[in-house]
Amino acid sequence: MRPFLVALAASVVAVPAHAADGPFISLNNTDFVVLLGFIVFIGILLYYRVPTLLMKMLDKRAENIRAELDEAKAIREEAQALLASYERQQREVRDQADRIIAHAKQEAAAAGEQAKVDLKKSIERRLAAAEDQIASAEASAVKEVRDRAIAVAVAAARDVVAKQMSKQDAAKTIDESIATVGQKLH
Repeated sequence: MRPFLVALAASVVAVPAHAADGPFISLNNTDFVVLLGFIVFIGILLYYRVPTLLMKMLDKRAENIRAELDEAKAIREEAQALLASYERQQREVRDQADRIIAHAKQEAAAAGEQAKVDLKKSIERRLAAAEDQIASAEASAVKEVRDRAIAVAVAAARDVVAKQMSKQDAAKTIDESIATVGQKLH
């Protein structure tokens, strides 16, 4: 009720009210009628506690906005934490991939070196086998040539001895050979 009296006192003392023609407190004075309507309107608003209701609504809206801002701030912080987590995971995955690539390169280099060593050993073994085969073939060829040369020499010697030797010389040579064999066997 107190604000009502303050508004009434302010309207009575107001300077524009003195500017109207005739007495101010009269229903013929439009300024007075407007003032009365305004005071009644303010009174109704105060009676039904509209300013309090408006303040409650504004406070409730402010609380809702504050809650939404707090929620948005919490969501933003959560998103930043999630982003930092994903960035950390991405760095870890990138580091792990780099380690895997480096390890694979080392293994490939080691496998390449081992393959070179194995290839060198294989070539050496094949060369040794080829050399053995060549030596064996050479020895076989030499033996075959020697055997053939002996056979040819024996045949030629037989032919020469047969032509030059008489029957008596042949019998004498056979007897000497038998005696030599007999001495060597006993």
